[in-house]
Amino acid sequence: MQQLCKSVREFVQGSLWPLEAEIEANNSLEPVRAQHILKLSREKDFYAMNMPKEVGGRGLGAVETCLVEMEIGQTVDVLMRRAFGNVYDVLLQCQGAQRDEWLIPAVKGERVCGIAMTEPEAGSDAAGVSTTATTDGNGWKITGEKRYIGDAITADFFVVTALTTAGARSRGISVFLVDKSLPGVRVGDNIPMMGMRGMPVSELFFENVSLGPEHLLGEVDRGLPLLLSAFDALRLFHIGARGVGMARRALDIMVDYAQQRHQFGKPIGEYQMIQSMLADCAMQWNAARLMVLEAAWEIDQGRDPREKVSMVKVYVAETLGRIADRAVQVLGARGYSKEYPIERIYRDCRVLRIFDGTSEIHRGVVARGLLKKGTSGVL
Repeated sequence: MQQLCKSVREFVQGSLWPLEAEIEANNSLEPVRAQHILKLSREKDFYAMNMPKEVGGRGLGAVETCLVEMEIGQTVDVLMRRAFGNVYDVLLQCQGAQRDEWLIPAVKGERVCGIAMTEPEAGSDAAGVSTTATTDGNGWKITGEKRYIGDAITADFFVVTALTTAGARSRGISVFLVDKSLPGVRVGDNIPMMGMRGMPVSELFFENVSLGPEHLLGEVDRGLPLLLSAFDALRLFHIGARGVGMARRALDIMVDYAQQRHQFGKPIGEYQMIQSMLADCAMQWNAARLMVLEAAWEIDQGRDPREKVSMVKVYVAETLGRIADRAVQVLGARGYSKEYPIERIYRDCRVLRIFDGTSEIHRGVVARGLLKKGTSGVL
């Protein structure tokens, strides 16, 4: 495992870091560069490492995946996606011909998958979707609007939530696999974002889109539990572990700068106020890392990690924000400028407290778990 992490680290630093400045400047990753890093990644067997071996992945466990994701998290989001693949665990629910149509091509990097859940009036309230799917007995018609969809421009198909039983909310939502090429699927405007440059975020419209029965993933009206259970691992890997990786890069830059920058005749790292910030960052980073690995261990043991993943989601996102803020302070004007990656990290990390469930939502998950199960059932 140490060798795999070392290899991923070298790939990130050697092949991906050099592309970051261009992405920041252009707010895009050239398709030819995306194809090149995908090719390099597949040659090294880095793509879709979280997927089981029988479908073409590495078959890493949760702890192993988190250790690798901590290395992956040290670059920008769009490069993480193109080099390592956001191949979502929910695709493992594919059955029969669905595996050949959607799962296997996604694992191979031949097709890109996007998640389309969020709507103008359904963000934290995942059960509040208004997109509908009606059936005539032979197939489905989907109509609705999704918003803030990452990879909408790049994706070949989407995992889409739609209401299949009117008024039933969480008990009436189903999940569909929808190809972007189908008539009636339309990608809307690109939505300019504060950070995550190069990663397109867009509106997505479904206008009476016809689907065959094979496009239904899982059971009718059972889609939301299916997605939410898969999202525990997603939050742990993509928010928890990658957030720890992003924080480590900021901390490394802080430490190096504190040793190199001289003021009043000595390195600023010799001043106690700087030392205090470095020490606080190191302690909080280590706590975040251990929280991630504990939750991953729970998953590997077959236990329900829901509350611990929510703790990780909140703690890592907020710890990363604090570390990024201190990094700007330690580097001063250089931290606020684009001379160093800190300014970008400061912008990019803010969204981790919002997407995949806000910090407030996840605090509620933890509190309800404590009240229902007691401390021994959660901690």
